[in-house]
Amino acid sequence: MAGARADDLPRRARDYRGTFLESRRWDAITPRDDDIVITTAYKAGTTWMQTIVAEMIFRGQEIPGPVMEISPWVDNGVRPLADMLALVEAQEHRRFLKSHLALDGLRFFAQAKYIYVGRDPRDIFMSLWNHHRNYSTENNEMLQKRVADLGLSWPACPEDIRDFWRDWITRGSFPWEGDGFPYWSCLHHLQSWWDWRHLPNVLFVHYGDLTKDPRAEMERVAAFLDIDLPDAAWPGLVEATGLRSMRARSDRIMGKFVKSWQGGGNTFLHQGGLRKWTGHLLPEDLKLYEAARARVLSAEAAAWAEGGRKAQPPTAP
Repeated sequence: MAGARADDLPRRARDYRGTFLESRRWDAITPRDDDIVITTAYKAGTTWMQTIVAEMIFRGQEIPGPVMEISPWVDNGVRPLADMLALVEAQEHRRFLKSHLALDGLRFFAQAKYIYVGRDPRDIFMSLWNHHRNYSTENNEMLQKRVADLGLSWPACPEDIRDFWRDWITRGSFPWEGDGFPYWSCLHHLQSWWDWRHLPNVLFVHYGDLTKDPRAEMERVAAFLDIDLPDAAWPGLVEATGLRSMRARSDRIMGKFVKSWQGGGNTFLHQGGLRKWTGHLLPEDLKLYEAARARVLSAEAAAWAEGGRKAQPPTAP
């Protein structure tokens, strides 16, 4: 996006600082012309997309370390900033960084390429429930220390999924959000990026589309990143980035983070799928979602979130 004016680009308007997020950590990053940033609210296929991009960048070569380690979550305030920066600055390959920030909290680089991965918010919730209730003892202790340092608190995990749902869909962790507790709003996150989907260095990919036709979606990603792959490479790439393959080598995907969840990679790299919320969320629960959706999302963004590219192509209005 050479030559783009600053007023044509997103600008950080909010400072996120909470249990996980620290938006100002991006100020320490020196951007490179070929940087890639993979962004999701959470539990929308983040690690999946990181693995896809890693396989594309290294093109059948051995990836030089666990994917979650060499593609660090920059705005994760739990990890020491110096450690993250040392890793990022030392990399000689094309960097692919991770963010969970809404666009109103992110320092946006005109020269970078951003891959936004979205998912039906109800499916995000189901994956988050599995994620949240299976933290290891060590991870929980680390989070308790983090919130104590911030003067916050980390609530105990409810026993009932519907109790977790009611808090998640009706409470915010930041003053400008009304849902997402004790994390952050996946609805606000989506709308903040959706409003800028027309930018040529932003690509929207939907989890459902990636599940139904992985090769077609991965070809879109490769074209967006200007990565040319021979036709013969695609079957192996699709296989290597499938859930079964990723779970079989979860240590090479997650590295040291495999210890952060009970059950390790089998828990973190969960079964995925679509409409897993059916049968768990009752009609009165879904009314809470519908109210939050109407409050935060445009009709077009909501249609894309729930139906993917065919429901609402993410193009400029």
